[in-house]
Amino acid sequence: MNVNRKVVKKGLLPYVFLLLVMLGVIYFVTIANQKVNVLTYDEFMTSLEDKKVNNIEVTPRDRAKVYEITGTLDGYSENESFFVRVPLSDQVMKKIVEANEKDNFEFVSNADPESSTILLVLVNVLPIAVLAFIAFWFLSKQMGGGKNSFDFGKSKAKLSSDKNKVTFKDVAGLNEEKEEVKELIDFLKNPKKFQKLGARIPKGVLLYGPPGTGKTLLARAVAGEANVPFYYISGSDFVELFVGVGASRVRDMFQQAKRTAPCLIFIDEIDAVGRQRGTGIGGGHDEREQTLNQLLTEMDGFGANEGIIIIAATNRPDVLDPALLRPGRFDRQVTVNLPDVKGREEILKVHARNKVLADGVNISALAKRTPGYSGADLENLLNEAALLAVRRNKDAITMSEIDEASDRVLMGPAKSSVKRSESDRKLVAYHESGHAVVGIKLQGASDVQKVTIIPRGSAGGYNMMIPSEEKICKTKTDLLEEITGLLAGRVSEEIVFGEITTGAENDFEKATKIARSMVTEYGMSDLGPMQLEQREGSSFLGRDYNKIRNFSNEVAHEIDQEMRKIIDKCYDEATKIINENRDLLDLLANTLLEYETLTKEQIDYLVEHGEMPSEDEETSYEKMSLTKLKEIAKEKGIKGYTKMNKAELLKELEK
Repeated sequence: MNVNRKVVKKGLLPYVFLLLVMLGVIYFVTIANQKVNVLTYDEFMTSLEDKKVNNIEVTPRDRAKVYEITGTLDGYSENESFFVRVPLSDQVMKKIVEANEKDNFEFVSNADPESSTILLVLVNVLPIAVLAFIAFWFLSKQMGGGKNSFDFGKSKAKLSSDKNKVTFKDVAGLNEEKEEVKELIDFLKNPKKFQKLGARIPKGVLLYGPPGTGKTLLARAVAGEANVPFYYISGSDFVELFVGVGASRVRDMFQQAKRTAPCLIFIDEIDAVGRQRGTGIGGGHDEREQTLNQLLTEMDGFGANEGIIIIAATNRPDVLDPALLRPGRFDRQVTVNLPDVKGREEILKVHARNKVLADGVNISALAKRTPGYSGADLENLLNEAALLAVRRNKDAITMSEIDEASDRVLMGPAKSSVKRSESDRKLVAYHESGHAVVGIKLQGASDVQKVTIIPRGSAGGYNMMIPSEEKICKTKTDLLEEITGLLAGRVSEEIVFGEITTGAENDFEKATKIARSMVTEYGMSDLGPMQLEQREGSSFLGRDYNKIRNFSNEVAHEIDQEMRKIIDKCYDEATKIINENRDLLDLLANTLLEYETLTKEQIDYLVEHGEMPSEDEETSYEKMSLTKLKEIAKEKGIKGYTKMNKAELLKELEK
C-alpha cells in the first residue's frame, strides 16, 4: 500500500505544479498591474471631508470588527485605487452616508462574505478552478491527450489482440519469404534449441519491396505462428514536436518488450525514422536523429537470446542509415517482390474465400491477366468487382464485373455517356486496332487481351496487352517489338487517314523511355556495353528525380542518334506489318465500331474465321481457338493437354 501511495503522490506532483503556475499567472495578470494605495483612517476621513472621493465600496468584516473600504479619489489613474480599514462602528458609516448625500459619489455596501460559505467559494475559488481546468485540458491536447497527458514520452506501440491473429494460411504467394522467417518462429517457440549450439538468431529482419506486397501481413503471420505477443508501431509514431520524445518512446517500447519476452516488435515504414543522418537541405533533423540513435543503442543493448525480435518494413531501403543495416542490428534483409502468376493465383484464392463467385469465374485466367499486380491490388480488384455486382443486383460475382473492375482500377470508370463524332470513333478504332494487329503478328509482342473504344479517364480508348510469358530479363528483340507495338497506333492513323493526331502521346512517352534505357542503361546499341546514365535516389526527397550522366556533349549527340535509329527501325517495322495486314486492320476496326469492346476470345475467333462468333458458337468447343481449349483443359485437370492438338483436346473435353 505504501508503494501505491508513493506512486499516486508522484503522479499528482505535475498537476500541483501546473496549478501553482496558473495561480502565479493569474496573480501577475490581475493583481500585479493594479496600483493600490493603502490609506490611514485620518487620510480617508480628510479625503471624504474635502470631497475628493469618486466612488467607494464598503465590506464589513464582523470577525475583525472593521470595515474594508476600497475606491478611487480625484487625480487617480485608471489602474489606481485605495484601500483602508476603519473601525466597525455606526459613526463611521453615518459620516460616509452623510458625505454621499452631499457629494453624490458612487457608493456600494456589501454583506459580510464570510457569512455565506457558498458565496465565498463562488467568488474566490470557482474562477481559479475554471481557469486551471481549461489550462489542463489545453495542455492535454497539445501533449497527445490520453488518460495521462504527461505520458507523451511513453511508447505508442500497440499490442495485437488474439482476435486479429494471422497465420501462414492467410499469406499467399510468398513461399520463399516464409522460408526465410520460419526459423524466427522456431526460435520464439523453443529458444533453448538455439542456445544449446551457441547459435545467434537475427536480432532484426528488414522486409523491403514494393507497396502492397504483404510485408505487414508476413510479420503478423510470424507472430501468429509463434503465438507470442506482437507489438506494432509506425516509424512516424516516434517522431514528435519535442526533441527527445522519440528517444523516450524507443526506450519505453523496449522496456515493455523485455517484460513480455519472447515477443515480436514490428516497425512499419521504418524509413520515417531510420533515414541517413545528416542528409537533406540544411543538415539533419535533431528529433529524428536522436530517435534513430536511441534505436541503434537499444538494438545493441539487448542480448542475442533475450527473446526479442524486431521486424521492420519499408519500400525505400536505399535511404536507410548504414548503421541500421549492419550485422547485429538488422542482420537479415528479405525482399518481398511482386507475385508471379502462381503467386497471384494463390492470393486471389485467399481473397475469394469470402466472395460469392459465379461458376464461370476462372481464377487461373484472371491471375494471368494481372501481371504487375501486388497482393493489395488483387484484393482491391475483387472488392471492386463485389461492389459492382451489388450495384447490379446480382447474386454472384461474374467475369463481367471482374473485367469492369480491372478496367476501373487501371483506367478509371467508363465514360459511356460521352458523345463523340463518328470520325473520332473511327479514328480511335483504327488506332487501337493497329496496336492489336502488331500484337497478333509479332511473336515477342504482348498478347492482346482486350480492345475497346469506350473512353476511360483521359484515354479515348485502350488496348490491354500483357506479356505472353513473364520474364525476369527481357531480350533486345523483346524491347524492340514492344516499341513497335507502341508505335503501331500512330502508323495505323497515318496509313488509313493520311493524317496524324495527338492520340499517340502516351505511346511515344513509353517508347522513348524504353529506347533511351536501351542506349544509356542496358548497352543495347552501337555505343557498346556501357552504362551512360544511372538513376540517383535522393535521401531527402525520397524519389528518383535526378540521373547521373557520365558522358560528354559529343556522346550526348550520339545517344540521340542511337535513339533515333531504334525508333525509326521500329516505326518502319510497324508500317510494314500494318500494310501487309490491312484486311485484318479493317476487320478489327469495323468490328470495334459495331461492338465497341472485343475480348481475347473474340479477337482469336475473328483472326481465324473472319467474323464475330454467335452466342452458341462462343460456348461451343469446336468454334474455340486452341489456346482457349488448353485453358479449359487446364481448369478441368486434363493431363498432358499441353502436347495435344485441337482434335485430341476436343475428344478429351467431350468425355
